[in-house]
Amino acid sequence: MRIWDLPPECLCRQHLLGEHRELHALWSVLTEGKPGFANHPETRRWRGKLKALFLRHDQLVAEMQRRGYQHRSPLPAALATGAAVQTEYVDTPEEQRRLLREKGCGCGV
Repeated sequence: MRIWDLPPECLCRQHLLGEHRELHALWSVLTEGKPGFANHPETRRWRGKLKALFLRHDQLVAEMQRRGYQHRSPLPAALATGAAVQTEYVDTPEEQRRLLREKGCGCGV
């Protein structure tokens, strides 16, 4: 599970759509108490930051729509509470760029 801390426009198709899918899974864990990935480092860093996660979702959706994808899975804004900015990282943004470069997937990092 990974939510990138990089601009969505630099993500390749695979990583953009994959992050969107994983963000929805993470949202379910955090808002519905689903047990899967509850203790994952990525999950822990988003606790108390549903507003920031909601805003990241908005960024992903905007990029998906810019690329011509249809979006049909909005998040409930009423649950977007807590901090609006993510300040914790599993890997720093610089490390995330390195990881994506090494994948050779077409991400524009």
